[in-house]
Amino acid sequence: MKHEIIPTADGSKTLFLPEMQEQYHSVNGAMTESTYVFIEKGFHFQQKETPTIFEIGFGTGLNALLTALEAQKQQRKTTYISIEKYPLEEELLLQLNYGELISADAQHLYKKIHQCTWNKATEITSYFSLFKLQADILTVPLTEFGSFDIIYFDAFGPDKQPEMWTPNVFNKIFALCSNDAVLVTYSAKGEVRRQLSAAGFQMERLPGPPGKKQMLRGIKKISIL
Repeated sequence: MKHEIIPTADGSKTLFLPEMQEQYHSVNGAMTESTYVFIEKGFHFQQKETPTIFEIGFGTGLNALLTALEAQKQQRKTTYISIEKYPLEEELLLQLNYGELISADAQHLYKKIHQCTWNKATEITSYFSLFKLQADILTVPLTEFGSFDIIYFDAFGPDKQPEMWTPNVFNKIFALCSNDAVLVTYSAKGEVRRQLSAAGFQMERLPGPPGKKQMLRGIKKISIL
């Protein structure tokens, strides 16, 4: 598919897919949205000292960059596994301005994230290990990675990529989550909330990032008798 680079309201850029009429991040602020939904409501909320994160939709790598920076800041050793069926070309991604908006170190880190090998664990910093998995979540087994503490659910929206927002996918993820695992997504659709609840997550609606009224967060709670 053809990709266009477009600006967003906070000065950060994102990618637009004319064929799908969909962008990778909010036009109300790509970096603002990712920071709010995934870092503030996910990474900060789940306080495990050494979390394992599973991201559905690696996309531009913005969530990975922001998490790596936050893990370094908190000195919190983080394992980050991200699945993407169709990785974008490095040349295109390096035209995005996420790193340079933050610092020279962040710009270097963003390049390192995109230049590391797919399907291989890579230590990006002393506090951030990355495994970029090129695969289809609908078919690939994920048990080799152990359990997940934080889920970043960042696929294209349910109206654009409905096969990703199904009971089969949500049940698969829930089974791989540790107790007290947290799932965050920008979506606030009632059907998504109901299906995540049916999978076993305790769901709550939160105020959304700029341009969105609400978002969803789910927690896996297992009663220990």
